[in-house]
Amino acid sequence: MPPEVRTTACPLDCPDLCRLAVHVEDERVVRVEAAADTSIRDGFICGKVRRIAAHVHGAERITTPLVRRGDQLRPASWDEALDLVAGTLAEVRARAGGEAILPYHYGGSNGWLTEGALASRLFRRLGATRLARTFCAVQSSAAMQGMYGAVPGCALPDYAHSELVLLWGVNPSATGIHLVPVLDELLARGGELIVVDPRRTPLARRASLHLAPRPGTDLPLALAALHVLFERGLADDAFLAAHAVGTAELARRAARWPLAHAAAVTGVPAADIEALARRWAAASPAVVRLGWGLERNRGGGGATAAVLALPAVAGKLGVRGGGFTLHTGDAGWGLDPEAAIAAPEPTTRTLNMNQLGRALDGERRWTDPAIEVVFVYNCNPASTAPAQGAVRRGLARPDVFTIVHDAVMTDTAALADVVLPATTFLEHRELRRGYGTIRLHDSPPVIAPVGQAWSNNRLFGALLDRLGLAVPGEPRTDDELADRIFAGPRGAELRAQLATRGYATPWPAAAPAPVLCADQAPATVDGKIHLVPAALDAEAPGGLHTYHPDPATEAYPLALISPALSTMISSTFGQLRTAAAAVELSPEDAAARGIASGDEVRLWNDLGEVRCVAQVTADVRPGVVSLPKGLWARHTGNGATANALIPDDLADLAGGACYNDARVQCARA
Repeated sequence: MPPEVRTTACPLDCPDLCRLAVHVEDERVVRVEAAADTSIRDGFICGKVRRIAAHVHGAERITTPLVRRGDQLRPASWDEALDLVAGTLAEVRARAGGEAILPYHYGGSNGWLTEGALASRLFRRLGATRLARTFCAVQSSAAMQGMYGAVPGCALPDYAHSELVLLWGVNPSATGIHLVPVLDELLARGGELIVVDPRRTPLARRASLHLAPRPGTDLPLALAALHVLFERGLADDAFLAAHAVGTAELARRAARWPLAHAAAVTGVPAADIEALARRWAAASPAVVRLGWGLERNRGGGGATAAVLALPAVAGKLGVRGGGFTLHTGDAGWGLDPEAAIAAPEPTTRTLNMNQLGRALDGERRWTDPAIEVVFVYNCNPASTAPAQGAVRRGLARPDVFTIVHDAVMTDTAALADVVLPATTFLEHRELRRGYGTIRLHDSPPVIAPVGQAWSNNRLFGALLDRLGLAVPGEPRTDDELADRIFAGPRGAELRAQLATRGYATPWPAAAPAPVLCADQAPATVDGKIHLVPAALDAEAPGGLHTYHPDPATEAYPLALISPALSTMISSTFGQLRTAAAAVELSPEDAAARGIASGDEVRLWNDLGEVRCVAQVTADVRPGVVSLPKGLWARHTGNGATANALIPDDLADLAGGACYNDARVQCARA
């Protein structure tokens, strides 16, 4: 018999949110391809998901619970593992209090059924330490919501109307491939593409203008472009008068960055900055697609705010195909994932997830109470958290009981005391809305769980029972949890859309996406764009648009960036990567250090050292070295990755991460 084709959707941490046609034979995935009506373009999906059968059925799949006996993790039954986990949670809570328990999770590749729901219910009722999930998007989302409110921005299908697309800190070739054919068409019809990125990405090679700022200088670059708009009479005064507040103050702050000053700080020629501003002003419709690259530093929130001001100041909003796209996921759904959790959030202490290492290890280790249990799910902090050395030491401490629920043996799972096998998204139901495409999918499982794998809700439901924290009659099954989420005023309408076409949008099925400042006003209190939001200005050290100097020193002059790989979702699928890590550096920096491609090199700073091979390329600007994010210990010569060199400092807004503030030295090993 031919394989059966079953339809679901991909919830992985990607803006595209594709529907999938999964070919299944004897409950094994044999092929995955695009289902009808994928995110932006039909007919193709990324290579990551095309190869997902190797992840689901591979040799490193965890198929049974594992319990540490001495130095080894050995197979155990679910009853044995659950008794150990529940007994430890109960004992620690009774003796030291619930705050001695830390749930550590991120959920970028999860929806409302597997991030939140019964897991949040359990840890809230335990009174555990709360986690601020701040790896990505928090400072940029804070900037957008302070300026515009929770609005969708320009829908990605509307880019077909754009005449200029500005990609700022984003590389769709690796992280959102369905935008690439849209950009192909833009260029074919004579439209313009501008890219701002310290690397020469594939799309930067095709752009009419590529600006490569020093990492962490996006704020002065954007302010200088705004200054050109204001000073040269290119600002849309009529639009600003009708739709914005704070214009004069923004213009005053932008005036601090004349072209010569901005060029000296950013490393971008003054003529290129002026060209960016003039081309942006002249084109219509024009849209900026922001990524997470520009926020990954000490001033990332302010940088995002300055870039988000460009569409307002130049009057690019109010027309289809114009404006900005950042994070569209939270706008207008009218659903209630809190109803599925069904437990109020306690007022317990909060840990910023970027600072896990300092909470567990070293002189600043948390006390009163110390963290004694770390329960990791939907995350791999040994590979993804800053200050990697402290994180790994902390998780391996004999006085820290580490529990990991994962599908494969990650670097974090290898440090655990108990490892519990988890389902992948092909083995459980998921309810997920996109953050690039403005679509919602209710995705069924397409195969049975592999081995003894359990979904998050099955695991945390069992622990609620064992710990006596379950309440009769509350929602437990995925169907009951979904019913609670859809119980809001728009639930029936969205479910009807799902039943009719397989996905839902926050607007009626027959209607196009709304256009900001035309069909809908900004979702701020007064319906205006706030160019200098007072609350954010008060939160950011020195003010929202204050540039904080480069943290480079004479000892550590190179800026280390850690961009995404096209083959991985952060660290997910890392077990499938066989290639050794290579650090990219410019010909100028390589020559100064006597380094050639293929040489073994060491990168180091006061936090640690990484040993890998060198790749000399003109695709990175001088003063920058690039080592991909999400690598596992197996990919480098000494088991450390870029995160071993990344500080656990916090950004200007919302406690975001400063991944691109790592400053290092490089030499032949």
